[in-house]
Amino acid sequence: MQKNIFLFLIIILSNGFVKAQTLYNAPPPLTTTKWASAENIKGEKGKAALANKGAKGNPFVTLEAGKKMELLDVKGSGIIHRIWMSGTIPRIAEQRRMIQIDIYWDNAITPAVSAPIGDFFGVGLGLTAPFENALFANPEGRSFNATIDMPFKKGAKIVLTNRSNSHALIWYDINYTEEPVAADALYFHAIWNRVLQTNLGEDFEILPKVKGKGRFIGTNVGVIGDTAYNNTWFGEGEVKMFLDGDYMHPSLAGTGTEDYIGSGWGQGVYHQLYQGSLIANDQHNIYAFYRYHIKDPIYFQQDCKVTLQQIGNTSVANMRKMLGRGVRLIPTSVLMKGSSDDIFNLKGTAPKQYLLLEKPIENGIYNALFDSGDMGANFYRSDDVSAVAYFYLDKPTHTIFNNKNAELPIINMQQKVWNYIK
Repeated sequence: MQKNIFLFLIIILSNGFVKAQTLYNAPPPLTTTKWASAENIKGEKGKAALANKGAKGNPFVTLEAGKKMELLDVKGSGIIHRIWMSGTIPRIAEQRRMIQIDIYWDNAITPAVSAPIGDFFGVGLGLTAPFENALFANPEGRSFNATIDMPFKKGAKIVLTNRSNSHALIWYDINYTEEPVAADALYFHAIWNRVLQTNLGEDFEILPKVKGKGRFIGTNVGVIGDTAYNNTWFGEGEVKMFLDGDYMHPSLAGTGTEDYIGSGWGQGVYHQLYQGSLIANDQHNIYAFYRYHIKDPIYFQQDCKVTLQQIGNTSVANMRKMLGRGVRLIPTSVLMKGSSDDIFNLKGTAPKQYLLLEKPIENGIYNALFDSGDMGANFYRSDDVSAVAYFYLDKPTHTIFNNKNAELPIINMQQKVWNYIK
């Protein structure tokens, strides 16, 4: 017994020792470190910092309004390890939403990554905030950092398109290694989706159905609550994951929006390695939050779809008032109190939940049963929701339809969000 424990400790310590060694192991054979930057756009050997006789002559590039620019175009195999960017884009709300990043793998004609640049780098709604997590960082709210391994086998290209009304000054560097890549290495993908007004009872698609073998990495989501629902809570909707042939019902489901990002009982501002809420403005119903599945992998062998229910919560009395004003909503359930008004000190008769869609009640939410004593009622609602979904796939392209409306990222953003938060 003691011998087995000793061997177990040796294995644990050895594993930790090996991990610590990786920082100073010799480089793998045939591996070369490259940086693409304004001082060496092609990442060529011995050709960095040549402008102005080496005295910081070309530290940034200018992306004019209406133009596009390649930040990286490399042939062969390798891995992108880090992308850093500063300049005007992280500082201007319009540029964060109206400059698009597209990344192409292996000479594909369609991008694997396509999103508004601010959303791609971890904060939705064209907003910014200081934060750090496992994949992205913005140390002081004025730069972009991504540290996600992105392998490629035949080539990689990163393109920015400036759809804003102003020129962008861009400081950047892209760290990558030229090296052999395993044949079964997966390609990194990211897609952006926005629905200006979700349909009642219809889930928002964080990740529309993608076919192939891969791994769902996670998402950052932006919600702009409809003002018709003021003084209600938006985040009762469950995240659902449809995997490998799931059709009507998912294999994985959460318990609520703020629960999915590791919190509960509402949503404030916080940021952690794998989950966080960078914007939580109750007054104007504006939220930006994220969840990354690093320690809890979400694998799929054939296909994957991820959705977010559009469900909120309020009192029965308030729900009746909203319905009386013609607010678009569908009651879904009511939690009625038992013997106690204090949900944190429940004694005597337990609370009872009424599932209004599964077992309809006469007169529904207007039934006298609900005249008093409810602890909260859930309802389908309709909000402005957007999200970036990150995933790995066994092919360099995907078949997800992307809305090509160039104005979609910025529609209503000034009046809905940027008048209050920038």
